[in-house]
Amino acid sequence: MAKNVLGTDLLDCSLDPLTGYYRSGCCDTGPGDMGVHTVCAVMTEEFLSFSKEAGNDLSTPHPEHGFAGLQPGDQWCLCAPRWQEALEAGKAPHVRLEATHILTLEWASLSDLKEHAAADNPENL
Repeated sequence: MAKNVLGTDLLDCSLDPLTGYYRSGCCDTGPGDMGVHTVCAVMTEEFLSFSKEAGNDLSTPHPEHGFAGLQPGDQWCLCAPRWQEALEAGKAPHVRLEATHILTLEWASLSDLKEHAAADNPENL
């Protein structure tokens, strides 16, 4: 079983919308995942606008690809480099640490991820 950034078993990110490089609901990764879709992020309007401006429109539906478009509050496996880019721009969405793959730590620090932990993370209670 894959590990998360906390060193425990990686939990599912989202089954609705179904996310992950392998569309398993989990931010697992492998050799074919060139974008490194490992960060379980909670979408915000601010991040969705940032991502669209950066050339990756996640909010517009594309039914031809089975993609309904993301809304604020949806959880989605983001590319680790894009999350770090959003952090540097002050637009990073919250992260579910238990569902964020440990390989994310090659792009982002655990302290930055913890600062952006979603409210449902035990570390924030």
